[in-house]
Amino acid sequence: MRKFWLLFSQTVTVFLAAYFVVATLKPQWLDRRPSFTAVSVIEAPASSVQRSTGPVGSFSSAAKIASAAVVSINTSKAAARNPQADDPWFKFFFGDQGRGEPQGGLGSGVIISPSGYILTNNHVVEGADEIEVILNDTRKAKAKVIGTDPDTDLAILKIDLDKLPVIVLGNSDALQVGDPVLAIGNPFGVGQTVTGGIVSALGRNQLGINTFENFIQTDAAINPGNSGGALVDVNGALMGINTAIYSRSGGSMGIGFAIPVSTAKQVLESIVKDGQVTRGWIGVEPQELNAELAETFNIKAGAVQKGGVIITGVLQNGPAAQAGIRPGDVITAVDGKAVGSVTELLSAVAMLKPGIAAPLTVLRKDSTTDIAVTPGKRQRPKVAR
Repeated sequence: MRKFWLLFSQTVTVFLAAYFVVATLKPQWLDRRPSFTAVSVIEAPASSVQRSTGPVGSFSSAAKIASAAVVSINTSKAAARNPQADDPWFKFFFGDQGRGEPQGGLGSGVIISPSGYILTNNHVVEGADEIEVILNDTRKAKAKVIGTDPDTDLAILKIDLDKLPVIVLGNSDALQVGDPVLAIGNPFGVGQTVTGGIVSALGRNQLGINTFENFIQTDAAINPGNSGGALVDVNGALMGINTAIYSRSGGSMGIGFAIPVSTAKQVLESIVKDGQVTRGWIGVEPQELNAELAETFNIKAGAVQKGGVIITGVLQNGPAAQAGIRPGDVITAVDGKAVGSVTELLSAVAMLKPGIAAPLTVLRKDSTTDIAVTPGKRQRPKVAR
């Protein structure tokens, strides 16, 4: 019995000593908690209905609900320095002109989490050395860039303040042309402004603004400084992030574009979890389906009218090739979502999660079938320097 207790005590001693060494030198080995903490957001119920507590035709309730969570963003960038600024001869002839003026910028953002996460546009904060966020209640805070996604022109900021107002995230997929919407932001730096209009169009793309485009078009007035602000419905729920306008004068001409909140949520989750946005890729060369290509690949004329995207090339050993996709196949849907153009196909594939199989609806000759494709990870194009 005495030997047993001696053995037991020695075992416990060795275990505690090992635990102490690991806890001191490699504490991360003992931490089994996941590194990702989901961002706490508030989402509107799926069956939400329009409401108004003000006079008939007034959107004052929606404006009041959403405005508190919309912030102004001031950015500053250090002056570019002339490489010859310290040269005595340069100073003799030009004085201190080698030191340029610091640059400033204006924009808007939306608080989407009590923990201080803010959605805005990438172009609002790109290249900024300092970012200041001004709340509607006049509080100010320095913001830190958590991550950016130039492909969708979105950025995630974070501030450290308590009792933050938070916007409710709506369902942008349920929007219809003609729905009333409000645009909230800080146009021209005059202060928070609310403008109203309707949804003019959905799914706008091929505008040359972003790599992946699926814009909500609205005639609510959007001006410089509104970028990164909120597009909300009559309940005050966030439907999109105001991003761009079509203008010949620099001001609003009734054609503004917003990134759907469904896209913004995916970008937010990816950046907070992985530090970057991970998109799907299947390795195909798509082209718009037309009569000439249909004839080349022996596709019946009726298929052209039904729509879809024809695959003219498949990367050898790529995800699509391994799944059985062949040149001449017409892809009509990705994961149940219809695609009618190359832009829509690329955007739908990009939304897929790498490593998780998804069905592609394919028209091959006279028959339609679903082919499960496991997408790979889309690599960002390298920028020439």
